[in-house]
Amino acid sequence: MPNCPFIAGCLFFNDKMKNMPATSGIYKRNYCQGDNTNCARFMVRQALGGEHVPEDLFPNQRERAEALLRKEDRCSC
Repeated sequence: MPNCPFIAGCLFFNDKMKNMPATSGIYKRNYCQGDNTNCARFMVRQALGGEHVPEDLFPNQRERAEALLRKEDRCSC
């Protein structure tokens, strides 16, 4: 599987996030260089745009991403 198309500007992949987990290397392999469609950051950016990706959203926080997407669907902003 190819790398995520958003990898160059991703705060997580480029170690620009605070509190990077010790497991970040595993997350990078699984989400950034693996099936990026399961990445919470990818999901939000793909659906809403990069400006809507919270800086503290980790790739494994799929439930949080889904909640953000549901909230955006309810909002007519």
